Amino acid sequence: MLKFPAALRSRNALISVLGVVLIAGTTTVVAQTTPLEPVQWDKRRLDQLDRNVRRLERAVTQRNAAGQPVIIEPDPEVIALQGRVGLMDRRLGDMEATVQRVNGDLERLTFQLDEAGRDNTALSTRLRDAEGRIRAMEAAAAREAELNSPIPTTSPTGDAARDLTAAARLAATDPQRGDRALQTVILAWPDTPQAREASSRLGDLRVSAGDHAGAVSAYATALQGWPTAPWAAATTLELANALNATDRKTQACTALTEFTRRYAEAASAAVRTRATEARTRIGCPAPAAAPPARRPG
Repeated sequence: MLKFPAALRSRNALISVLGVVLIAGTTTVVAQTTPLEPVQWDKRRLDQLDRNVRRLERAVTQRNAAGQPVIIEPDPEVIALQGRVGLMDRRLGDMEATVQRVNGDLERLTFQLDEAGRDNTALSTRLRDAEGRIRAMEAAAAREAELNSPIPTTSPTGDAARDLTAAARLAATDPQRGDRALQTVILAWPDTPQAREASSRLGDLRVSAGDHAGAVSAYATALQGWPTAPWAAATTLELANALNATDRKTQACTALTEFTRRYAEAASAAVRTRATEARTRIGCPAPAAAPPARRPG
């Protein structure tokens, strides 16, 4: 292999740099043991580089003219550097492809997660609805079991008046449970004023439910012995209306007659007006006039 003159050997580093520029283009070399300071390419350095290149060209031309061709072999370090750069390029390409695949996978996963989130939301809604329906069914079943269970015969409070008050309050908000509570008062406190009033209120509930036959039975129980309680007059009118609703006109008129005979004098004007309207509606005969008061002596 042909050797260069000493002048050229002294510039071996410059030629190596030039070879890198001519072969591989602009390449940045990193990972030196000791970082070199960057070269400041001012006009003086550029002129010196130009002169060295011209000398190199003349030397090559002279040796070619003398029949001694110059064989320029690249620096092994440059070859190794080119190999590493090529390997890095391939690895970079592999990394870019991998990143693209990962991005695609991430997009698919994101879409699948969004779908899963929507599905979970829909399932949660359906589950809550199902749980609500189940709770409603359980509550309805428990209520049905309670309403169909035997009527308690013992006082819940130990006092007839308090039992009646609680039953009346419950009947105002929950007629079915109130019905059972009023029956409990009747069974727990038989032959008491509270039991009679409970029967009267029970008749009102039966009328509201459209059970006129049951109302007749409840009113009749309340009016046994024709009590003089404040509610007795209105209950007698309700009994007459319930009897008429069950096609028992004669008995309805009898109830109105009993009202006139037993309660009309002490009843309020509103209750007497209702009795007159009921008698006209049912078609009962006018009540017999009361005999004149006997004069003393």
